[in-house]
Amino acid sequence: MGVRIAPSPHENNNHQTRMPDDSMEYKTIIKGNAPSKANCYKIVSINGHGCLAKTHSLKKYEESFIWQAGKLRDLNINEPFEFYIDVYYPSKRSDLDNVLKLQLDVLQRIKCIKNDNNCCLIHARKFVDKENPRVEITIRTLD
Repeated sequence: MGVRIAPSPHENNNHQTRMPDDSMEYKTIIKGNAPSKANCYKIVSINGHGCLAKTHSLKKYEESFIWQAGKLRDLNINEPFEFYIDVYYPSKRSDLDNVLKLQLDVLQRIKCIKNDNNCCLIHARKFVDKENPRVEITIRTLD
């Protein structure tokens, strides 16, 4: 496992590259501890009926993600794509699989991707970085 150095907060963390096979590659780094979707909902009562609502920590993370996503917003990728994600947690307690759906949902919410059902491959890795928790995302189109 190699050493990864976080970019300066003043750098633009969003990159897009045309690949030799004419596909596109989009990269971003989202700073902050990525919450697990499984632990980000609470049961609330509305007019006597129980429903699920987002926790404050999930709302805060989504808002931060939206601000950091920059050029990924409104790309509307509507073709098959591969999803590469490196998640840097502050400790090794967190589960990698529970963060994947949340990341794809937020990418869909900001209109980076049209629909997460276009995802054909997921490559996910988990790391520990106590000082700089973050998510590094790469989306590579296939058409």
